[in-house]
Amino acid sequence: MVDKSPPERRVKRGGRRAAVMVDVAKLAGVSYQTVSRVLHDSPHVHPDTRERVLEAIRQLDYRPSSVAQALVTGRSRTLGVVSFDTTLYGPASTLLGIEEAAHDAGYGVSIASLKSFSRAPVVDAVKRLCDQGADGIVVIAPQRSAVDALRHVTSNVPVVAVEGGPDDSVPVVAVDQHGGAAAATRHLLDLGHRTVWHIAGPQDWLEADQRIDGWRSALEAAGVEVPPLLRGDWSARSGYELAPQLSRTPGVTAVFVANDQMALGLLRYLNEIGRDVPRDISIVGFDDIPEAAYFTPPLTTVRQDFSELGRRCLHLLLGQIESGQRSDARVVVEAELVLRKSAAAVPRGR
Repeated sequence: MVDKSPPERRVKRGGRRAAVMVDVAKLAGVSYQTVSRVLHDSPHVHPDTRERVLEAIRQLDYRPSSVAQALVTGRSRTLGVVSFDTTLYGPASTLLGIEEAAHDAGYGVSIASLKSFSRAPVVDAVKRLCDQGADGIVVIAPQRSAVDALRHVTSNVPVVAVEGGPDDSVPVVAVDQHGGAAAATRHLLDLGHRTVWHIAGPQDWLEADQRIDGWRSALEAAGVEVPPLLRGDWSARSGYELAPQLSRTPGVTAVFVANDQMALGLLRYLNEIGRDVPRDISIVGFDDIPEAAYFTPPLTTVRQDFSELGRRCLHLLLGQIESGQRSDARVVVEAELVLRKSAAAVPRGR
């Protein structure tokens, strides 16, 4: 005999049959279709009936089967995220912000972690996530090599790029890296420093380039000298290794560092040679990692709101899923300068 009950009739939890939609319908004294309308927030349900159904759901601890929901709605309520294999604070925190926002919206997340952001791996990852039933795709794309790859992602897939991407072929959500860097540089100039040196991130990173642009634009707007650029690789080690060059250069009183880890390396070296921060050199970082407030001295830095980044990203992606149309929006999340003890006014006579 064929079981013709709804798909959820066969769902079990912990070795025993869990409550299913027909159980809710029976307890509430309504049809299976009415329960379905309540679950999908249909306006065509009387308020008293809706309340009876919701009360039955609470009493039975009913949880809709994702398989049955997909059969009814044509959606898996799963989002795909393409990221890359890294422990760097920014990309890792971006991923966490997206996961939290998806969870709050009732979506699961499936992650494809890549070693390379060249065209083929990105396109293959998007295809794989779509084959798994993802309703939409988020690509965390902080590297320049991802820009070309995103241009080759099929246009019938709802996609949002985070922190980078083509100008208008894929919608983008990003933190205002340029504005954050400019604010950090202006803060040091406002403290009386004649100019601000910069330790930048690696060349292929869009965020590094945007922070360089913000630093340079703030100096040029103030009409002050733009010092030579120093490049690190985001690690504390690279900040430490670049520090001797700064310490030997006459007149260096202020440094904007493109992330907090490199700032930590610079702080370590200056402490070892007996240079005081901020009396001898003021330092401002970027990211506001959890440890930044506990550096010696506590680090003035630029905070990125990764939770807001995740919410904006999800809003943009779900809008495309609902409308069925690719957006060309670019959403910018403001950065915030956090003042601590590592930057101060230039001592008199310097």
